[in-house]
Amino acid sequence: MATKLVQPPVPAQHVVPLSTRIPQMIRSRRLIPATRLWTQSTRFWDCPSRFRSTYTTKVAEQSSGLVEDNMEIEEQAVSRTLTQIKADLYQVLQGINRGIFGVASAKKSEIERLVELLESQNPTPDPASNLEKVGGCWKLVYSTVTILGSKRTKLGLRDFISLGDFSQNIDVVKGKAVNVIKFNVRGLNMLNGQLTIEAFFKIASKSVNRVDIIYDTSTITPDQLMNMFRKNYDLLLGIFNPEGWLEISYVDDTLRIGRDDKGNIFILERSEENIV
Repeated sequence: MATKLVQPPVPAQHVVPLSTRIPQMIRSRRLIPATRLWTQSTRFWDCPSRFRSTYTTKVAEQSSGLVEDNMEIEEQAVSRTLTQIKADLYQVLQGINRGIFGVASAKKSEIERLVELLESQNPTPDPASNLEKVGGCWKLVYSTVTILGSKRTKLGLRDFISLGDFSQNIDVVKGKAVNVIKFNVRGLNMLNGQLTIEAFFKIASKSVNRVDIIYDTSTITPDQLMNMFRKNYDLLLGIFNPEGWLEISYVDDTLRIGRDDKGNIFILERSEENIV
């Protein structure tokens, strides 16, 4: 259905003359008010250019101001939304030890729901093209990688070995990632040690923000800790997945989310600690 464009009343001096139709109207004694002539008979582009230019400029200025205001409001709304979602996520993650020993299904579903909400509002839509956002040191706060059952028993993680921080340092220039998993051993004067896994990465696909990860080397220090893990070293490396691909699904200044080729989710927060 066509839309009628109705303009505001125009001063008398801007009414377009009726030219040859005037005599006929006079003879028939039919008088048509100026405002009616403007709204029904005259097109906007038939009005004097001076009026049209002024009116258009004012409308453009008002429209520009409205657009800028709307954009600012939308940006603030998104910012508040992301802040709230992240706060909710951190609240849910409390007390689960990064999920490494399993999480109740209801809580796991809630975490995944919040992750998907963040991913849908990713402030860096092309992380693979903006790897400077990914560089630096990160600390793992949640992963769906788990150590359960016989694996946990074999690695001594039920009784005398406990897990410390999981850290990652990414050097974008060298295309290198260093992962450090720290351990504490009870009964040996609280021996502290770590597993260090080094890998290279390269962009596999910018369209899906995916990088390929190529395993390089790994070490366990000190030697006493290596002796404890030696028998199950391959099992330990397999759990922490040193090869495959990783999709960067969300990244901002403080939080990063990734999904790997085995369906795992990783949530990391930026850390000031340099592990290399």
